[in-house]
Amino acid sequence: MDEHLSLKLDKVIHQKARLGIMSILSVKEEAEFNYLKTQMKLTDGNLSTHLSHLENSHYIRIKKIFVRKKPKTVCRLTEKGRKAFMEYIKNLEQIIGSVPQV
Repeated sequence: MDEHLSLKLDKVIHQKARLGIMSILSVKEEAEFNYLKTQMKLTDGNLSTHLSHLENSHYIRIKKIFVRKKPKTVCRLTEKGRKAFMEYIKNLEQIIGSVPQV
């Protein structure tokens, strides 16, 4: 018997905050920490934890820069992250397509 389609979903991405971060980064070239925090309604610590998880999986790259002597944290998808996100979307579409129309 084949495994259920839901078992193919990437466990790193399949979490509400990380899914949101990945979807934002898939349409923006890069996003600042504060932008992600506001969009996802997360605390600094919570967002940092999710970003670290994505970075450890090599799905995003985090760059710290200074703008007018103020630190900024900028995030962007890696090629591996973009491929993983597109695969995740494809698997979700298959799940949705397998549900009978009512």
